Amino acid sequence: MMRETLVFGPIHSRRLGSSLGINLLPEKGKLCNFDCIYCECGWNKDGRGDTRIPTAEELRIALEAKLRACREGGERIDSITFSGDGEPTLNPAFPSIVDITLSLRDRLYPEAKVSVLSNATRLDDPAVFAALRKVDNPILKLDAADDASVRVVNRPQGRYRVADVVAGMRRFEGDFILQTMFLRGPGFDSSAPEVLLPWMDVVRDLHPRKVMVYTLAREAPAQGLEAFTAEQMRTLVRPLLEEGFDIQIND
Repeated sequence: MMRETLVFGPIHSRRLGSSLGINLLPEKGKLCNFDCIYCECGWNKDGRGDTRIPTAEELRIALEAKLRACREGGERIDSITFSGDGEPTLNPAFPSIVDITLSLRDRLYPEAKVSVLSNATRLDDPAVFAALRKVDNPILKLDAADDASVRVVNRPQGRYRVADVVAGMRRFEGDFILQTMFLRGPGFDSSAPEVLLPWMDVVRDLHPRKVMVYTLAREAPAQGLEAFTAEQMRTLVRPLLEEGFDIQIND
């Protein structure tokens, strides 16, 4: 399964173009409060061999060196993206690291956006919320709109309520990107009316500036999962498209 260094890439991202990645989690392990059935990093239990979390100063040194090298090499960077091996906001230094990243971006790659891929579980932490409000692209996950479905597809570790997450997202007042995985497998089907229709209602409620809908593209730890085609996903979200929502579809 995938394991990323502190700063990696740039790589081509289906959603963000040329993306320079930041992994704030153990380089040879995984740290996440979700254990998604489709995670390209594998199951949490298989990523516990390394628990060391990088510091803000280590990130500053690595990111500055990488940005300088990319600038000297004439490399294009569309997005500096917090992703990596798990949930980036679990790093205790996440808020200060965001400030460091924005400062380095402004100085060395002002044309690049700063993006964070997050499962939105820590929006109740004031410092995490404030940091996510500062970045260009807070990309927040919601794969289903009911707790039972989330337990199947995302397998949250600890307390999780969709209502709490949606309330946190609502505080962005639409200035965020909603990210949703579409798939089908044992016990879960994104296209089922009981899953799809409540999710669309949440989209209408939150009215994010963009919705990213995507599907399986890499090996998943769970067996029996099926991807959707881009056309299938477009058909499923057509009511939202017709209502004027900006939806980016990636297969």
